[in-house]
Amino acid sequence: MSTDNGIEKFLDYLRYERRLASLTLENYRRDLVKASQYCARHNVAEWRQVDIHHVRTFVAEQHRKGLSGRSIQRVLSALRSLFNFLIREGIVTSNPVKGVRAPKSPRKLPEVLDVDQVGHLLNITADDDLARRDLAMMELIYSSGLRLSELITLDINDIDMGDAMVRVTGKGNKTRVVPIGRYACASLMEWLSRRTSLVDNDEQALFVSRRGTRLTPRAVQLRMQEWAIKQGLSTRLHPHMLRHSFASHLLESSGDLRAVQELLGHADISTTQIYTHVDFQQLARAYDQAHPRAKRRGTQ
Repeated sequence: MSTDNGIEKFLDYLRYERRLASLTLENYRRDLVKASQYCARHNVAEWRQVDIHHVRTFVAEQHRKGLSGRSIQRVLSALRSLFNFLIREGIVTSNPVKGVRAPKSPRKLPEVLDVDQVGHLLNITADDDLARRDLAMMELIYSSGLRLSELITLDINDIDMGDAMVRVTGKGNKTRVVPIGRYACASLMEWLSRRTSLVDNDEQALFVSRRGTRLTPRAVQLRMQEWAIKQGLSTRLHPHMLRHSFASHLLESSGDLRAVQELLGHADISTTQIYTHVDFQQLARAYDQAHPRAKRRGTQ
């Protein structure tokens, strides 16, 4: 079986058996195509011909091209999953990716807005349907810590306004139920009262475009960037920044790492721990600015 055919068969498995989101499938495809293109350049026609030497050379090549250690780790994870699938299907007999590690790179801290910046961003006069929709989306992401992919796949029946809860389908098709804050509830009620004017069919998507169809990730990103400019934010805003801000602000207030892990839908608490570094960075900055002996003040 050719490398391309192996990828398609694996993606079908992820799509129909694992039921992964389309955005996740595209990420798998993009990473696996890099490996397939490497194979083509080195006259490797089938996955069963790939050995650990090929994988290590491929990793080194990607590193030379400037791909970060974290991105290479993601590619290796996709390849490892592919080979596990091919073993299960009897197409290969071993996994050459096992034991291969990506180069280490400094862990980048997530960008967050402070509480005042979030308040300024969300202080919107929603005087039309799309503004009401955008405010409801941003309030919900910040209130409940949603990923962009989780936001756009929400249906109307995923929202329980009576109990102020939202049912979210996250990575690996795992479902969690998280609370909705009162500001987000109010914005959602406003949006739901106007949503019907845009939808003239049985569309179940919670957030729709002006044409009444489910929003794309890119559409949400562009609208949020527009609002950041309108509201005078000095930073480039992206949806995940509100999720990061939710986690950082909640951890700062509660100190409950496990609760934040559950709300974010992280499988591993080490992923959530990155926000403790964000808090420490903010504390260190405050200390540096305020403590009389924090900085050297020059020769006297």
